[in-house]
Amino acid sequence: MPTIRDVAVRAGVAPITVSRVLNNSAPVNAETRARIEAAIAALNYVPNSLARSLRFKGTRLIALILVDIINPFWSTIARGVEDAANAHGFHVMLCNVDESAAKQNDYITVALQKQADGVIILPLPEGYQNLARITSQGVPLVGLDCPVPGMALDLVRADSRAGAYELVRYLIELGHRDIAMLSGPSDYFTAGQRIEAYCQALQEAGLASSISIYEDEYNMTGGERSLRRLLAERPLPSALFAANNFIAIGAITVLRAAGYRVPDDVSLACIDDLPLSAAIDPFLTCAAQPAYDLGREAAELLFKRMAGLLPPEPVEIVLPVSLIKRRSCRPVAA
Repeated sequence: MPTIRDVAVRAGVAPITVSRVLNNSAPVNAETRARIEAAIAALNYVPNSLARSLRFKGTRLIALILVDIINPFWSTIARGVEDAANAHGFHVMLCNVDESAAKQNDYITVALQKQADGVIILPLPEGYQNLARITSQGVPLVGLDCPVPGMALDLVRADSRAGAYELVRYLIELGHRDIAMLSGPSDYFTAGQRIEAYCQALQEAGLASSISIYEDEYNMTGGERSLRRLLAERPLPSALFAANNFIAIGAITVLRAAGYRVPDDVSLACIDDLPLSAAIDPFLTCAAQPAYDLGREAAELLFKRMAGLLPPEPVEIVLPVSLIKRRSCRPVAA
């Protein structure tokens, strides 16, 4: 891990000069400051006590605004944010908006009223316009999961498009030629990415005519409704691709009620893993997003922005996903 001395050597200055730039404790000429900031960025240097370089007059409170903390994916992200925040001497105000833009706007108001030093948010498409209220107050803002059109926003997300593509390719490799998708709302960035990946994988395999997408909410109820519509409109496909874990659970509920078994009657794969305490039988094949790391990286990015350690341009961090093959998928019988 680089030290303040490493930064000083790279920039050709004394360590005390680096400290002055980090803490804004004394004037440093523009050319020297630029060299030091370039060295910090090149070495990815983070002070041992980053909180010291943040505003002492702040509240040491950050707001984390999420859509649905019942889902283990988001609660695990929250844990990553909290652990990183606590390590820097900050507290986290956790806000659950239940996929409501109105609630999201209310929590933005609360965060500003409580003078939060920074905000981490999963932006809802219907509430994009409300995010400017945060930045207009000079409060650093980091987005999770999806960019906001027309807004320069620091962002941390997983490469869910690649994960979706890998999952559908895996189903095709197992011999499946009829693969239906149970999607979240298509105006969500992640849903759009996963729909594109699903279509691409089928098109590349010469299966464009079998594209079948059922769109609903990103939760168990949405999965149940989508599966009911599918069963009412067409024969059961040989495989289902669910855009997240709770959609998959909702689909399994309807499948069981209809007398179908996974994977005997239909294979099922989804985005996002489930913790062992919430695992269902059969264990789900999935593209696992690194939820804890997403939260931790979002918090660290926010603290760097708050400390003035980043360039003015927005920073985007994209983490890889992991394909986990389990018993919910099986090869098509010859």
